[in-house]
Amino acid sequence: MRDFLRSEIVLPMQMSHRGIGGGGRWIDPRMIDLVLYKTYADLRAEAAKTYVNYLWWVLDPILSMLVFYVVFGFIFHRGGEGYVPFLLTGLVAWTWYNQTLSHAGSTILNGKGLINQVYVPKLVFPLVTFLTDLTKFAVVLCVLLLFLLISGYSPSASWLALPLVLLTQLLLCMALGLVLAAIVPYLPDLKLLVGHLLHLQFFLSGVFYSANDIPEPYRFWFFLNPMASLIHDYHVILLKGGWPHWGRLTVIALLSLLVLTLATILIQRLDQVYPRLVRQA
Repeated sequence: MRDFLRSEIVLPMQMSHRGIGGGGRWIDPRMIDLVLYKTYADLRAEAAKTYVNYLWWVLDPILSMLVFYVVFGFIFHRGGEGYVPFLLTGLVAWTWYNQTLSHAGSTILNGKGLINQVYVPKLVFPLVTFLTDLTKFAVVLCVLLLFLLISGYSPSASWLALPLVLLTQLLLCMALGLVLAAIVPYLPDLKLLVGHLLHLQFFLSGVFYSANDIPEPYRFWFFLNPMASLIHDYHVILLKGGWPHWGRLTVIALLSLLVLTLATILIQRLDQVYPRLVRQA
């Protein structure tokens, strides 16, 4: 990290229309080193705040899952055979999405201390958040897959499609996350609104009910919610041995890639503006 900060990339004049670091490259390799270093440091710092350290990455989502299982399985009597794996699968996917978007909006503002000391490409801050949340999700996903195997869900050929669904969700999280990271420094109150919108989207994403419970005339509108489509694909692949809906998956991936590209360009164009906004925040 010190080598990165001492290199010419930290100088504002290195920013140009050609991208970070000049030379026609959008992302300098040294920026990747900084992202990896800061992600590692943030993960260690976060784990050090609790007595159980990294184990909390697993305990936290499990406790959340137990709460929802008690509410919907016992209070609303939506339990039954296979409901626990169904609920856990949807919650794991949703938690990744929810945490990434909840954290993304404040990333540049939270980097105030470093931004006020030395030039760092502002794209670094949301990328660190994405990688941090992805790392914690990977741990929980491994626990989920182990639970499914123990519960009798054998891997099938359709599990080969799981990486594609994961990649699509990663693109979606990064696309929407970068949009929030770009806008929130201008509109800090937006991050409060995002929390309420995510809460609403949670109940519209089929986490604790099946897409088949939606009446056929309304199912098209239901699947306009990208997370509803992705969570349904997770259920189909992991629990039913089926294949994802390739059409919807492709549309989500392409639109996410487009938004991701535009948001990246926007953050780079505003790179020299953010320090002033951060100081005023």
